[in-house]
Amino acid sequence: MIQITESAQEHFRKLLAQQDDEGTNIRVFVVNPGTPHAECGVSYCPADAVEASDIEYPFEGFSAYVDEESSPYLDDALIDYQTDKMGGQLTLKAPNAKVRKVADDAPVEERLTYVIEAEINPQLANHGGKVNLVEFTKDGYAVLQFGGGCQGCGMVDVTLKEGIEKTLLEKIPECKGVKDVTEHAEGDNPYY
Repeated sequence: MIQITESAQEHFRKLLAQQDDEGTNIRVFVVNPGTPHAECGVSYCPADAVEASDIEYPFEGFSAYVDEESSPYLDDALIDYQTDKMGGQLTLKAPNAKVRKVADDAPVEERLTYVIEAEINPQLANHGGKVNLVEFTKDGYAVLQFGGGCQGCGMVDVTLKEGIEKTLLEKIPECKGVKDVTEHAEGDNPYY
């Protein structure tokens, strides 16, 4: 389900009122959904561009259309519009655009991978790093391997315990802790 804040709805109504074609609405989409290169966007959607398989989200004064392929990647998406002295900023946050959301009863490994890809790796990417799940042990530990800027980083222990482990323990009840199997002194980016 896509949530569009009241300020964003008002912004869209103003933009759509300026269009020559009264039947124009908006389209919300994801290019390369489910990949690390996923990009979200919003565009005008004339009446003749609506496909039979599109999902319609009606709002006051307009509708938002989503193509069938993009739909699962836009679960929990939020579109907001904020104004300041310099003008306005439209933001689209789609936490599931790069990774398809998994069910609450999915296997532990799938849920761990989802949290890592959707929440943890986007944060680590800001520092050129990433982490992968190697395995989930019988005694409840997520065995992880760091890469990129995280490999050999002097703050990796803090990241592991204060960031990653806290997040995984909070989101995945079966997880008892994390273990790092990375060879931090070897590889392409040690001591990034």
